[in-house]
This record gives sequence, structure tokens and C-alpha cells, in this order.
Amino acid sequence: MTIKEALTTLPQYLLPHHFLSEVMSKLTHSECKIWKNLFIKTVINLYNVDMSEAKDHNLDRYASFNQFFTRELKEGVRSFPTAANAVACPADGAVSQAGAIKEGQIFQAKGKSFSAVDLLGGDTVRAQPFSDGIFTTIYLSPKNYHRLHMPFTGTLREMIHIPGRLFSVNTATTNSVPGLFARNERVACIFDTEAGPMALVLVGAIFVSSIETVWHGVVTPPTIASVREWQYQENAPVLERGQEMGRFNMGSTIIVLFGNDAIKWEDRLQANQQVRLGEIIGKTQ
Repeated sequence: MTIKEALTTLPQYLLPHHFLSEVMSKLTHSECKIWKNLFIKTVINLYNVDMSEAKDHNLDRYASFNQFFTRELKEGVRSFPTAANAVACPADGAVSQAGAIKEGQIFQAKGKSFSAVDLLGGDTVRAQPFSDGIFTTIYLSPKNYHRLHMPFTGTLREMIHIPGRLFSVNTATTNSVPGLFARNERVACIFDTEAGPMALVLVGAIFVSSIETVWHGVVTPPTIASVREWQYQENAPVLERGQEMGRFNMGSTIIVLFGNDAIKWEDRLQANQQVRLGEIIGKTQ
């Protein structure tokens, strides 16, 4: 850990993560026109948000900052592959890491790893299909589009809401906090696909006011003390590749897991690589 990373990370252990996120939620959902427009313009300028891709670039038509943050894209500015074996990128962002899951361990950064069992809520049976599979972790910055889409067609099997802290998920914190993505509050969605099981894990972070899915709505808040689970059997939702599956109300990270010998990532899918929603990141084997 560098001195800069320490100064960024160590104070976070003392912060009241969920309280701060609740305050941010109230601010981002405020419909005070002066406040929300100031907030929107500040973020656009600070992070160089490309509003030319937004379906609606008139800031007055966003009732709150959160509506702006989860804005839709114009039709046609992103496309998804048509080849049956293609795996699409689920979000705009940057690759934090990508590679093999080795004996159930997922690489985080700088010698730090976390287990698939911990990531998926402590259930060894749930995690077993991914124990020697592959993963990619994609970080969404404030400038990115914050809706998440299906990388591969799947039938929803279960959803798990796992309690935890809300550390930042920026590079400094990822390099410094052991087991970060298995410590933060998160929502794991397990799908059955033609390539075997696929897990999409939506990881919360400081100031992420909520995580929601298209079939359930807002999953968090509320803050919880123990794991919550939803099983889907009869009439389970089937989501096609490219279909919206969820969103972050404020930004964070999505982790994609596949099982052993199911998918081969594209060679260019490396740490720090910028990625765009819909581009091919892998293919079935």
C-alpha cells in the first residue's frame, strides 16, 4: 500500500458507510430544481460526461440527480453481438481484473484475493460451479452509463442480497482493502445459460444509494443484518442477451462469473482496459 493509497483508504474504516449513503440517497433523489441541476452540471463538468449519447440531454427534464445518473442511452449508440456464442460486456466502464478462478479464489489486486464462496453469500453449493471458472470485474465511474445489461441469455435461478460494508471501489481502495468485493454489500444474481451457470454480482460502494433489478425493483436499501434469498422456479424470468437487468443508483462494480471451460475471454480483456456496453468480451468454448 502506497502512502497515497493509505491516506485514501484507512479513514474509510472509520466512516459510517450506510449513514453516509442514506444522506446521499436523499440528496440524489431531491427534486429541488436549483440543487439537482447544480449537482448534475458539476458531475458533467468534473467527469466529462458525454451527454450526446443520452436519450434526453435536457437537464430540466430530469426530476432528480438520480434520474440523470441512471439516464437511458439514445437508441443505436450501443449494439450487441448476434453470434450465438458471443458474450457481451454488461456495462460501460473499466476492467479491474479478469482471468481464471483458481481453487475458488478470485484475484482482486496486488496479491489480494477473495473466495467465490464469500462473494456469493457463504454457500459452498452455490459457489461450487464457479470454483475453477473465470471472472471479470468491471468498475463503473461517475461518467459512465449506470444501467447493467445481460452479457448472455439466461434464466434467473436465484437472487441473493448479502450485507456488508460500503468501502469505495476505486483503484486505491481495491489495491488496499483485503477481500473488498466480498466485504461490501452486494446483490448476486445466478442464471442458468446454455454455457452453464452465470453469476452477475452487483457490488455496492460508498454513496451507492441503492441497487435494483428489473424483475424485483429496489433490492437495497434497506440495510440488512443477514443474507436474504429469492428462489425462482415456476415462471422464472428469462432475460435475453442485451436486455437491461439492473442498475446502480450511484456507481459501483459488476462481477461476472462463469463455470469451468464455459467461456474464453477475449485476449484484450485485461486490467485497466476501457470497455463499452455490448462489445464482445468472450465466446463460449
